[in-house]
Amino acid sequence: MSLTNLDKLVETGHLKTEPFSQLEFTGLLCSGKTRLADATNTTLAVESRFDLAYNAAHSLSLAALRWHGYRSGKRYIVFQTLPHTLGLGPEVWRVLAKCHEHRNLAEYEGYLEIDNQLLHDLLAAAQDCIDPGKSP
Repeated sequence: MSLTNLDKLVETGHLKTEPFSQLEFTGLLCSGKTRLADATNTTLAVESRFDLAYNAAHSLSLAALRWHGYRSGKRYIVFQTLPHTLGLGPEVWRVLAKCHEHRNLAEYEGYLEIDNQLLHDLLAAAQDCIDPGKSP
């Protein structure tokens, strides 16, 4: 897996290099796995499950980026780097980009409409961030 594209994002200011921290990595991974497990709880509202799954995917994606010694302050960049950090294809990061748009609508405009298919796709994409290619 080539990190050349990530280095180009450093040159443009979208990423910065930062030494790997095992403590941070472990915390992000633990947070992501816990939130993903909670997101599968069908007794919760769909909106709550979406929020948990989205934040799980972000934590797991950021953990992968940090593993390689990079950081970004932009959530969407963390998702867009998945082909380079975890070898995940566009079918994963496009779902996460769509969910990012939904999250922003909820966060900044108070509008959140989530259907079961989007939640299912988000859960699968987050699972791919743990086990690339092994989502249900």
